[in-house]
Amino acid sequence: MADKATFWERLKDVNAGMLGCAPHWKLAPMSHYADPDASALWFITADGTEWVQAVSAGPQKAVHCVSSAGQHLYARIEGELSLSNDRQKLDEIWNAVASSWFEDGKRDEDVRLLKLSMTGAEVWATTGSAGFLYEIAKAKLTGAKPDMGEHFVLAF
Repeated sequence: MADKATFWERLKDVNAGMLGCAPHWKLAPMSHYADPDASALWFITADGTEWVQAVSAGPQKAVHCVSSAGQHLYARIEGELSLSNDRQKLDEIWNAVASSWFEDGKRDEDVRLLKLSMTGAEVWATTGSAGFLYEIAKAKLTGAKPDMGEHFVLAF
């Protein structure tokens, strides 16, 4: 499987990561919504959050880190974070989790949509728990270094 296909296939079932952006780079947990066609991640947040404040004057460099043992994916995703007024995208990704944060649902005046336009990612696609144990055992028996999966860099 090609690197980008591996990345998107494993990312589709990962729900959250740690998002940070310039100028402060404070990372905090955020749910993301993957959009492979646009090479983007979308986030629903509220007015007044650090992210909204950071991008209110324009896009900022950002990073989103994901870690999922279940999907065997670890990635540092880089790009530009910006505010979006795309109501169609908001309708598409709106869900029960997002609605629990806003009294008036997706029409709440505090709802803000953020788009991370991805520029690159460093990805580790691992073999998983059973594969990890096998590789460690094999390395102990043969003296060879364990194969922990794929490591690659993507450009978008």
